[in-house]
Amino acid sequence: MLDFFKFFSKDQNKSKDIAKERLKLVLIHDRANISPKFLDMVKGDIIKVISNYMEIDESGFNIKLSRIAQDNDDYTSALIANIPIKRMKNLGKNNG
Repeated sequence: MLDFFKFFSKDQNKSKDIAKERLKLVLIHDRANISPKFLDMVKGDIIKVISNYMEIDESGFNIKLSRIAQDNDDYTSALIANIPIKRMKNLGKNNG
C-alpha cells in the first residue's frame, strides 16, 4: 500500500518541476523584455534563412529563451532552437 502513495508523490513532484520551469521561463522573458510575438517573429526569420539550405520540419521547430550560467557566477539569456532537419539541399554542390 505504501507504493500506492509513492505513485502520487511522483506525480506531484513532476507537476512541481513543470511549474518551476514555466515560472523560470516567464521570469527570463520578463527580464529580457521579450514578448511571445517577438519570439514568433524570430522563429519566422530563422525558418526563412534555414530553409535556403535545408528542408526542415516546421511542426517540430521550437525556440525558447533560457538562462545560462557564466564563469563569474552570473547568468545570461540564450536563445535555444530545436530544428528537425528532413534533408539538406544540394546548393553549391559541383556535379562534375
